[in-house]
Order: sequence, then structure tokens, then C-alpha cells
Amino acid sequence: MSERVIAPKSRGFLFLDSHPGGCEQLVDDMWRAVPAPSPAGVDGDGDDGPVALVIGSSAGYGLAATVAGLARTGIRGIGVCFEKAPARRTGTAGWYRTAATARLARQHGRDMVFLNGDAFSDTMKEKVAGVLAERFGGRLDYLIYSVAAPRRTDPDTGDVHASVLRPIGAPYTTKTLVFDEDGAPEVKDVTTAPAGGDDIEQTVAVMGGADWERWIAFLADRSLLADGFTTAALSYIGSPLTAAIYRQGTIGAAKAHLEATARTLHERLAKTVGGRAVTSVNAAAVTQSSTAIPGIALYVGLLRGVLGDAMVPPIGQLADLWDQLSGVRPLVLDDEGRVRLDAWELDPAVQDAVAERWSLVTGDSLAELAELDWFGDEVRRLYGFSVPGVDYTAPVETDVAWPAP
Repeated sequence: MSERVIAPKSRGFLFLDSHPGGCEQLVDDMWRAVPAPSPAGVDGDGDDGPVALVIGSSAGYGLAATVAGLARTGIRGIGVCFEKAPARRTGTAGWYRTAATARLARQHGRDMVFLNGDAFSDTMKEKVAGVLAERFGGRLDYLIYSVAAPRRTDPDTGDVHASVLRPIGAPYTTKTLVFDEDGAPEVKDVTTAPAGGDDIEQTVAVMGGADWERWIAFLADRSLLADGFTTAALSYIGSPLTAAIYRQGTIGAAKAHLEATARTLHERLAKTVGGRAVTSVNAAAVTQSSTAIPGIALYVGLLRGVLGDAMVPPIGQLADLWDQLSGVRPLVLDDEGRVRLDAWELDPAVQDAVAERWSLVTGDSLAELAELDWFGDEVRRLYGFSVPGVDYTAPVETDVAWPAP
């Protein structure tokens, strides 16, 4: 037993510890927020449900894909993530969220196996292939790819590639949200130097479609893809306000490569298993990845100020995606072959309202124009804090085991 009271301690947007009870409650709340499945929404039940692999299953949109798939589509299968076990400090939030997701899957009769390790490695791909063959009849119906990482080791060459957040062509200055030593929010200008050397190629190697394509090829070579197999990689386009650092920057180059990979994979899968590959363009949310991008935190806070509860959280967006992938609703693609879950964010009226606030926002007007309390709570919830219904004064067990199959 290793019970203790855990208080939130942070350095900017990064927290030193996570709260197991808050992480568990958060996943419970996500599950309850998923609309109940219609009869057409579940391809099967228990041992007959569709088999899915979610790569990046413990955080952000990947977590939402896992929970929504379990609760609404009735998937079973495998979640892959890379989390740190409890030791001197608590485990990572994703460690505790995975334990909570596994518990809910068991309670609802879903056979879900969670594997912890480097998704970029062929070792993990071998493990997944083994579980699919031994536990799930050697068939995979869906693969959701949701990986955000700072670096990737190429399994063929052993080269380590590192991604960077940089504009392309010229320095970029933007407003950004920061917090001072007392936790008070401030608006500051920050300038990011442009990509140099092989920054673009490095970022594409990490965040582009190379690993997604490798996963598909690896599983196809072992005859593990079911007829009609469907795969979706999760992506983001975002606002013109953030385009220079995101869609037109190094990360944007990686996203463009991901979308090109989808088109290649779609042609291949259509010929071999009657399958398909798409990218899903999700809308803005507070995630551990997004808070690291200059300007994104301020943008999301202003967006919330405009839309309030009309913002669609990740769990709602991924329930929509599963409905389209599983045939509950028709799969609707844009001219680039992408599923678009971001229409509410990029509505011209919404973007005009956010742009007006962006032009006016200063440290003095920040509280009036952006939903700071909501944003701060969302950041803390990434680590299991500020979750309603959790007693943060009570000791909590931190030594939570990884879910056994």
C-alpha cells in the first residue's frame, strides 16, 4: 500500500504528479458521456464485437477513441501506449487512465488488452500481432492511429528522429498564454525561429505517416487484416490564427504527409481486403500535446469564450467518428478524402468572433475575453485534478497495477 494525499504541483502546463482517483473518475465520466449505442451501432457483443487496435490509447483523442469505441461501437481488441509506472513519484496520468479504462471494459464484457511500450518499435508490432493471432482469431477490423511523440527511432536504420515546433521560411511571432510564478495568467508575445537544416524532414519522420504505414504493412504481411478492414489516423488543421506555427509549420508538413499516406493506404487496402484508410480531422481541445504549441492555449481559451458549452469535447467527436466508421451514419469525406469533425470550430462566424477577441486580448482583458477558469481546469484534468466528485484531501492509493489481460 502506498496511499498519500496528492496535491497539484506544476511547472507551467506540466504537472509533477498525477492523481489516480481523479484519472479514474475522468474516464468514468467520459464513458457516461458517450451516447448509448443504437442497435446498428454495435457490430457484435462480447466475443463477437469488432476487433480494434488503438495506437496511442491513453491520452487525448486516442483515449477518447478507445472509450467511445468500447462504449458505443462495442469493440474489443488492443490499446497501445507508452506510460510510466508509479515509483518515487506517481505513475503518469495515462497509466491510471488505462487502468480505469480496462476496469470499465471488463465490467461491460469487452475483451480489451493494453500493451505498454514504444509503438514505433517492431517489438511492439510483434507483440500486437501475437495477441491478435492468439486471442482474437487472427483478425483486425479497425486500426485507429493517434500518436504524438517528440522522437522516433527508425526500426530499419536505428536513426533517432526528433520533431520540432517551428514555422517554415521566417520567424513567427504570436501572442501566447503564460502563467507567472504565482500562477497568474499573462499574455505575452513569443517569437519562434524558423525551421533550419533537416527540421522538416525530422518532424515528418516522427509525426508523418511512416509508422502508420509500417503498422498496416506489418499486419497485412501476417494476414491479420479482416475483409473490409478500416483504418483512421487522427489529425488537426486548426484556425488561420495558428496556421503559421501549426498547419503551415513543421507539424503541418507532417500532417500533410499523414494525409498523403492515407491516400496511398486507401488504394492498397481497397485492392487487397476491400478496405479503406482515412484521416480524421478533429477539432480543438486541451491536450498535453496542444499546450506545448505557442499560441494554441490562448486560442483555445478564446474559442471557449466564444462557444462555451457548444464546444464538442473529444469523446463526442470520437463517438461521431466511430458512428461513421462502423456504418451507423454514412462516412462523409471532404475533397481531400478526410473525415471532418471540426466544422463547428472552423465555422466562419466562430472564427471571426475568435479573431476579433484575439486582436483585442491583453493581460488586462484576458479574463473578459477567454474562459480562463475552464482552461485551467482542463489542464489540471489532464493529470487527474479538478475533477468533480473527487476528494483531494483524502489519501489515495498510487501503486496501481497495469491491467492484466
